[in-house]
Amino acid sequence: MTTRLIAVLVAGLLAGASASALAQSDKVWISVGDAAYAQLQKVAPQALARESRASFAARPGHERVHLVEVDEQQMLALSAAVHRKLRRCGGFMYHASEAAGIAALTPSKASAAQLAVARPSYVIDQQSVVNPMLTQMQASNIGQTIVDMSSYANRYYTTNNGVNASNWLMQRWATMAAGRSDIAVSQYTHASWPQKSVILTITGTDNPNEVVVLGGHLDSINQAGTGETTKAPGADDDASGIASLTEVLRVMIASGYKPRRTIKLIGYAAEEVGLRGSQDIAQNHKANNVNVVGVMQLDMTNYKGSVNDIYLFTDYTDNAQNTFVGNLITTYLPTLKVGHDQCGYACSDHASWNAAGYWTSMPFETAMGEDDPYIHTANDTYANTGNQADHALKFARMALAYAVELGSDGPGVTPPADHTETYTGTLSRGQTRAYGPFAVAAGGSFKAALSGSGDTDLYVRKAGAASTTSYDCKSDGPTSTESCTVSYAANGNAYVLLNGYAASSYTLTVTYPQQ
Repeated sequence: MTTRLIAVLVAGLLAGASASALAQSDKVWISVGDAAYAQLQKVAPQALARESRASFAARPGHERVHLVEVDEQQMLALSAAVHRKLRRCGGFMYHASEAAGIAALTPSKASAAQLAVARPSYVIDQQSVVNPMLTQMQASNIGQTIVDMSSYANRYYTTNNGVNASNWLMQRWATMAAGRSDIAVSQYTHASWPQKSVILTITGTDNPNEVVVLGGHLDSINQAGTGETTKAPGADDDASGIASLTEVLRVMIASGYKPRRTIKLIGYAAEEVGLRGSQDIAQNHKANNVNVVGVMQLDMTNYKGSVNDIYLFTDYTDNAQNTFVGNLITTYLPTLKVGHDQCGYACSDHASWNAAGYWTSMPFETAMGEDDPYIHTANDTYANTGNQADHALKFARMALAYAVELGSDGPGVTPPADHTETYTGTLSRGQTRAYGPFAVAAGGSFKAALSGSGDTDLYVRKAGAASTTSYDCKSDGPTSTESCTVSYAANGNAYVLLNGYAASSYTLTVTYPQQ
């Protein structure tokens, strides 16, 4: 998990500077969310944003994103402020250059629905397959993998230990998959650092071009700085996530399960230094038009620190898929309690896939701020989670249900084309006009766009008639060129209000999937 990430990035990269691009410069480019940027302005007012834009698929709960060039001292001060004031993840992505950062801030022109042939049906109908597999899963197996991975002094992305840990994981998965011609294990080479990501692919039987991704990060870090011999066992962060996925793999192979869709398990390199490994891989999938129909990230699964068992993050994830994951837990793990929270911009590798336009979910071990207090230190050990993996077993079972239910589907149900309506009119200063309700289908988005002369402001609401004080989205710039997008996990209505801030003429276009 990227909690305290900005401080970790600085200290860790300085410790491993000989292998890092940052060794060449005192300055780095990062993109940060609103909350972290506000703290940066307090501790380093001179660090001004080069660009500030709405994040990909912006909706309530999403922050604007700011591209900033900072030095190490500013990053250290920011890290302390974010941890002390916000008690949450660092909220940034590393970028190799200013140009790369600007490109990352530019919203993707391809939505998830365009990248995928069709959204999955999310029908839960594989009980006869899943239930027997769930009974085979063992916490002791997960625990042993955590012990094995945390036996490395560290798994930092520039150290020999980090390289060796990647090699170990590849060999472990390859040994487990021996004898299965439909399973391939490979390492993904990144251009700027030595640690490789590990990708296991189970090719689908009759629907192989649709891909389900489950991932965790294999690297670890010590917030005080990470060199070759620095202790950063990373037992919970994130050996626990990799271990949970490894148990999913073991049981699928032992059961002879062969999915219809292709399933990929990924151990990402360099998550702790700005989601670097997952950014490379997600963008590669997008560039090659890989039809990824769902992504789940397991980052920290073995610390039980909150009243609920599993928390689903609702920001920078997909509402419809989150509902599906919640339904999986209700169906297969009915004794577990599910909570919801937000982790902010760029808190783990799911954010890389979200930024590329794919449907993502991020189940987490606790509510944000109540997670494992030992992460990013020498004390993130298996012993400090009680030398047991009972909590991680819950996540492994959930992930197996996710993999099998999505993996067992044939081609998804192609949704009908979005419905479009257009309205024109004029408004005097202070005059308002309401439109709707518009009946929006589950899993879709309601989009409203304004053009025209003068200054018309736009408000959209889901729960009832919109007003200038009650809305889920507003767009109130100095012209009549405005837009709003609101997402729907379930069937619902959309209401639009136009407000004449000044005399204006307008064209309103609304686009949405009809119920």
